[in-house]
Amino acid sequence: MREPKPSPQPSPPGGEGANAKPKPKPINGVLLLNKPAGITSNTALQKAKRLLNAKKAGHTGTLDPFADGLLPLCFGEATKFSAYLLDADKGYRATLQLGTTTTTGDPEGEVTATRDVNVRRADVEAVLPHFTGEIEQIPPMHSALKHQGRPLYEYARAGIDVERLPRKLTIRGIELLECAPPRMVLDVRCSAGTYIRTLAQDIGAALGCGAHLTALTRTAAGGFALDAAHTLDALAALDGPARQALLLPPDCLVAHLPAVRLGETAAAALLQGRVVPHTQPGTGLVRVYAGEAFLGLAEAGPDGLAPRRLVATA
Repeated sequence: MREPKPSPQPSPPGGEGANAKPKPKPINGVLLLNKPAGITSNTALQKAKRLLNAKKAGHTGTLDPFADGLLPLCFGEATKFSAYLLDADKGYRATLQLGTTTTTGDPEGEVTATRDVNVRRADVEAVLPHFTGEIEQIPPMHSALKHQGRPLYEYARAGIDVERLPRKLTIRGIELLECAPPRMVLDVRCSAGTYIRTLAQDIGAALGCGAHLTALTRTAAGGFALDAAHTLDALAALDGPARQALLLPPDCLVAHLPAVRLGETAAAALLQGRVVPHTQPGTGLVRVYAGEAFLGLAEAGPDGLAPRRLVATA
């Protein structure tokens, strides 16, 4: 005769079993990282992701391995808005070596030519204005731009040159910080998509001696500056809560957009995907809040606010 099965015991409050652990709080926010030279942007991202114990992460535009400086990293819900910083203006400090050109326009390439440098500060100051304002730039072969589904650098490594069309971009300003030929240092403020390596090569060509980058530091991206960034070493020296305290809120990426605050009923309707009334003057993308809680982005139009990119609120 079989013994009767024991009745299942109810689980204690708070989870399945007495030893149930609370779910970890998701990591959402933006880390301003000071990427060191010598590693890829993705390597820096993965290191920071592990230190923060984050599940979802992305960056806002790569820096070449030889370059250092500001690399904003997005975690969790902030990744939904990373494109707005990807398209923002950038700032760089570029160190040029006059008289030497390389295959890549930077120190990682092979030297292709050397020339005498008979350049004075006045010569440089006369040339730089030709590279400010709206200009055209041919993207370098050693770049991640795609051609027939493959990045250009793969063709370059195979010795294949692909025709590239010039692209329009804007150089907001170039300041000559140091000029001691054959070395000079520039501060460059430019639109997204500018290749500083190509700019250095073009300036060198205009000076008649050629040039390549020997160092590059990103100093600004959108409204963020390098002096507010943190190194990987500094991040590693902190405990978990202190690391998370360094994160900026996701809406910092869209702070340039106007803000709209909704009441409880309208906020709930928007989160359900419905268009809600609004008093926002004009049209276009806006930041939407319920009280102080950021809900995401909506499109303001004559029919109301239509949800466009919302954060998870559960």
